[in-house]
Amino acid sequence: MLIILVAVFISVALVAGLAASSALSTTSAERKRLREVTRSGADATAALPEAVSLMGDEHSGFWPTVAPLLALSNKEYDRLRTRLIRAGYDHPSAPIVYAVAERVGPFLAAGIPLLLLDPGPQTYFLAALAGGAMFFTPGLVVDHGLSVRRRAIENGLADALDLLVVCIEAGSGLDQAIVKTTDELAIAYPVLAEELRIMTTEIRAGKPRLDAFKSLATRTKVDDVRALVAMLIQTDRFGTSIGQALRTHADSSREKRRQRAEEKAQKIAVKLVFPLVLCFFPAFYVVVLGPAVIQFIRSFTH
Repeated sequence: MLIILVAVFISVALVAGLAASSALSTTSAERKRLREVTRSGADATAALPEAVSLMGDEHSGFWPTVAPLLALSNKEYDRLRTRLIRAGYDHPSAPIVYAVAERVGPFLAAGIPLLLLDPGPQTYFLAALAGGAMFFTPGLVVDHGLSVRRRAIENGLADALDLLVVCIEAGSGLDQAIVKTTDELAIAYPVLAEELRIMTTEIRAGKPRLDAFKSLATRTKVDDVRALVAMLIQTDRFGTSIGQALRTHADSSREKRRQRAEEKAQKIAVKLVFPLVLCFFPAFYVVVLGPAVIQFIRSFTH
């Protein structure tokens, strides 16, 4: 029996370790980069994302014509499209899908309980609950996308600045350093690499560099990026050393990232209170005090 138990324990441990190793290997940045590089064969650069096309979607002009049918003005459509692009939904049809989900979806969600259930107070309550949930769901999804992209940009900005400093001190210009940084960050921080790639495409298309920097700050809505853009604009105007300025800003950005990590670590103790109180302590009390309670009941009943 002891040998069987040891064999079962070793088998379960090996299977659990293999599953954990497979799950961690699929999410690691170096494995992702190796898979992307080896997938393209001998040409390693083919794994990197292509530059943003300046032509746009061939059907992009169709979607603004649908906006008036949903009571969306041109100003509201542009504002909604800008917000969705910041959240990562850059397809031209994203504003129309969002407007349909927010304005037509609640009626469809409320109609399902009314059609499937018998009329009554509970049915009306479920219909109102489904309609309200469907009304707030698109906004919550977009807000979640905004927070995820903002966090990804904040976490990758320090590494991007370090790469920029290395490239500039090696003799590259600012534009070429941004291009090289974009290629290197395409796997580890794809969100930040995408924003830098859009800025590079705008500069190549003829947009002034300062205006491209300002567009980057407007798209991301991240305080660290705004501070970086302000620093680059001042450096470009006054002619100071951009390498030293980037190094100083990189140290500040890395310090902010470390402080955010420490803040999250300090919040863990507070967040663990509710799982412990609701899940751990009841089971602990049952296991520890249960036998004593049973003994008390037996003693007093007899």
